[in-house]
Amino acid sequence: MKYNERIREIREDHFLTQQKIADLLHIGQRTYSDYESGKTRIPVDSLIILAEFYNVSMDYITGVSSIKKEYPKK
Repeated sequence: MKYNERIREIREDHFLTQQKIADLLHIGQRTYSDYESGKTRIPVDSLIILAEFYNVSMDYITGVSSIKKEYPKK
């Protein structure tokens, strides 16, 4: 699964709107929509924020792994 598909799947699993996640990332809803559709690449720092927010590993959120591991605690 590609990262854009994964971030959409996770967001929908949490019953969140694109606007809510865009607010979290301090971007516009349209920009976030472009991330999910694959039109625009999502910056790594935004992926880190999402991994922390959803408490999943970067491997999972980027689609490298299908196993949901918790985001490592600091």
